[in-house]
Amino acid sequence: MRRPLLGIAALLLLVPVAWLTLAPVPADPVAWRAPPNPGYTGAYAANTRLAALQTIGLDGASGPEHVALGPDGDLYLGVVGGTILRMRPDGSGQEIWAQTGGRVLGFAFDDSGRMIAADALRGLLAIAAAPPHHVTVLADRMPDGEPIRFPDAVAVARDGKVYFTDASRRFAPADYGDPFEASVLDYIEHRPTGRVLVLGPGGKVEVVAGGLSFANGIVLSQDGRSLFVAESGGYRVWQIDAGARGLDLAHGPVAHARVLLANLPGFPDNLMRGMDGRIWLGLAKPRTASADTMAAYPFMRKLALRLPRFLWPVPPAYGHVLAFTEDGRIVADLQDPSGAYPDATGVLETADRLYIQSLHANVLGWLPKARAGLPVRH
Repeated sequence: MRRPLLGIAALLLLVPVAWLTLAPVPADPVAWRAPPNPGYTGAYAANTRLAALQTIGLDGASGPEHVALGPDGDLYLGVVGGTILRMRPDGSGQEIWAQTGGRVLGFAFDDSGRMIAADALRGLLAIAAAPPHHVTVLADRMPDGEPIRFPDAVAVARDGKVYFTDASRRFAPADYGDPFEASVLDYIEHRPTGRVLVLGPGGKVEVVAGGLSFANGIVLSQDGRSLFVAESGGYRVWQIDAGARGLDLAHGPVAHARVLLANLPGFPDNLMRGMDGRIWLGLAKPRTASADTMAAYPFMRKLALRLPRFLWPVPPAYGHVLAFTEDGRIVADLQDPSGAYPDATGVLETADRLYIQSLHANVLGWLPKARAGLPVRH
């Protein structure tokens, strides 16, 4: 009797072991070396300047991932479900301005007033300034037919060129139902397939630079000659020559591209131009020792993907935004260790306020610039 029971027990043990070691997973992780985490020290010393944000309700909407001032002086927000909201800076007059049917993660306005949007589910879009705000797909494929899988952020140059990031060539939000889910898979796999693309006035899409581990936020320098690009999986921000084409950054800096901010204490997300030469950056999640340790062990990350979703190595909430200058000096740093406002992805700076972007919040957070120690314009 004992022998059959032992056999059954052994079989019951083998089933979960086999699952954890052999079950198929959507990602194929590679080994990489995470730089030592500086933590919250120096320019990033822990503080609570981002705590206790004031909020604007979104009437049931959520995820104000990108917020910008329009040509009319109103606030425009890209939220979950492909909706673009418009409101006055105080939150009044809120309305649905446009609907893309996807998920807009970043946008900018061109000289004609059109919104040029990176929709993670549909591609690079143009949304007409005049009602009924028709949506046109500008680019969803490369010239060779390869899909642009993960449009993420946009910068419009004075000469009409549109620079935008394709965060991952491996994981499309359309395949996984959500940009966050696709981004987590890309971070865990850590194959540098993200890239910076440019759409010229003639409609041709070209590669500015590839080899990035989740290419995220993008802004132009004040003179229009450089691009600043957040590489989320590399914990860094690049400065890339806007005129460059076909750069491969998988193995580090090359001619026409340098790392401006290295070894950040979190995952860099949106980039937005502020005032007085500031560029704002959101760190959506903090780095963790466990994730950095697993960088060298692809098998461990593959095993983690076989665990229930709530056991995946997703970092905890921690609010953190900062501002830097074009030469890489940190000039503002605001944190909320409680993470009460989830996934602070970026900042819109106006004359008197800082609006805090978020991938998942059901409100729009903001704080007076004076509270952040920044000059207020009247």
